[in-house]
Parts: sequence; structure tokens; C-alpha cells
Amino acid sequence: MAKQPIHITPRGGHGWAVMRQGNDRASAVYPTQAQAEHAGRHVARRDQVEFLVHGRNGQIRQRDSYGHDPFPPKG
Repeated sequence: MAKQPIHITPRGGHGWAVMRQGNDRASAVYPTQAQAEHAGRHVARRDQVEFLVHGRNGQIRQRDSYGHDPFPPKG
């Protein structure tokens, strides 16, 4: 089964969470967004999955793909 994307999300005033899509619990929580991004990006590269960073409002503000992108891209 393919691994799910990694999300960096705000943790309600308690830092930033690194979460795999579909999980209820965070893999790790960091005090700063930069620390969470660094850790999450490492996991996304290792697992070759999509990496999404959410802003404080919860909306996706950055997206990177480390997986097997289709070529040519759709659209």
C-alpha cells in the first residue's frame, strides 16, 4: 500500500505537528513551524510522498512532491 502524504499543521497554540494524512495523532510536535517543516520534509523525501505545509489558518500555503510525478503532468 502506498504511503500517505505528510502535513505540517498548527497545533492550537502548542506548536506545529508533523502528521501523515489519515492519522488522528501527530508523528511529532515541534515548537516552531521551521523545525516541523525540516523534520517533515525529511520524512517526505525518504518515503517519496507529497509534502504539504499549512498556515496558522489551516489552509495549505505550500506543497512539494517528492514522489513519482506523472510525466507529462495533467492539466
